[in-house]
Parts: sequence; C-alpha cells; structure tokens
Amino acid sequence: MNTNSLLPTGPILKVEGKCIYLKGNDIDTDRIIPARFLKCISFDDLGKSLFADDRLEQKGLHPFDQAQNQNSSILIVNKNFGCGSSREHAPQALMRWGIRAIIGQSFAEIFYANCLSIGIPCASIDESSIDSLTKTIEHHPDLLFNLDIDSQRISSEKGSWPLTIELGMKEMLISGKWDATTTLLKEKDRISSTKNSLPYINQFNSLSFDKKN
Repeated sequence: MNTNSLLPTGPILKVEGKCIYLKGNDIDTDRIIPARFLKCISFDDLGKSLFADDRLEQKGLHPFDQAQNQNSSILIVNKNFGCGSSREHAPQALMRWGIRAIIGQSFAEIFYANCLSIGIPCASIDESSIDSLTKTIEHHPDLLFNLDIDSQRISSEKGSWPLTIELGMKEMLISGKWDATTTLLKEKDRISSTKNSLPYINQFNSLSFDKKN
C-alpha cells in the first residue's frame, strides 16, 4: 500500500506516475470501501481498507495487492465507476492509498463530484483508447505516465491517448478553485468584513425595536 497521504492544494495541472487498471463495470462505492469502515473518526487510515472484501476474496490476486501496481498514482477503470451510495469515503480511501487521478469510460455523478472536492481529476476515455492504454499498461507495468489536464491527454514514451475532462472540472482544477478550504483562506479578509457587517452577529444588543411591533 502506498502510505503517501499528503492531500493536494492549489491548482492541479498534471498527474504523473504509474497506472493501475481495475477491470469491470459498475464497481460501486460499497466495493471500494465497505460500509463497516464508515464508522471511522477520520479518513487517515482508509487506504489500507480499500477494496477490503474484494481483496480478501481474491487472495492476493487483486490489482491493488499485486507488487507491480504498488505506488501507482493513476487508476484506470471501465464504465459507471463509483456507483451506489454517495459515501465520500470512497474517493478518500483511493486518495489515501495513493491514487491522484482516475481515468474511466464513465463515472457515477456523485462519486465524480466527491473526487473533485478533494482534488482527484476524473477523465473520460473512449473504448478504443482504453483498450490500447490497458494493453500498454499490461505489457509495461512500470511505465510512467503523464496526465495533462489542459491538453486532456495521458502520455508515456509508448504512446499518447486523448481524454475528455468536463469543462467545469477542468477550469476548477487549473484555477485551484476545487480547493474550497484554500479559497476560503484566501478570502479571509472579505469574510471577516462581511461577518463584521452582520447586525445579528455584532449589533444584536444595540438594535432598537419598535415596542408596538
């Protein structure tokens, strides 16, 4: 398991690293992180429970257990990835394992939004391109890839494949506006000014009321 749990901040322009391919359509959030792990107080240790039941069942043959896939940063998936319940723990678990971007044929809408909220780009890829890409990964498991957000491509020394990143996500990643916490901190002076102008916070005791009302 990749133990790097540093969260991204600011603009996200590129994601670099090895790819890991998880084959199968309709992989839901309960498979990504089973419900019993939702009781955690923080997300910090969720990475080790990623695909816990699938990995137990496959006895070391699951892609996330295979030696050549350790320290991968880019997850390749098929159709409707992240369907099922809307648990935010699913992308959090993927991030804590080490995943920094996901490329797939399609994603569940809420999962897609939850990924964006923690800075994980989700890019779509067509069927012919994913076939070529996954064959390249299979033959070259240690190959390094570069996912470029602006050009919407994933490239390596063995080839380059076109991607589609929804315009809103692309703009938020490049500008850094996906990061709500950083955005709030940058606007702390305006927030403070607004707070100080609200009478129900600062001047409640000094307000005069018409006794007739």
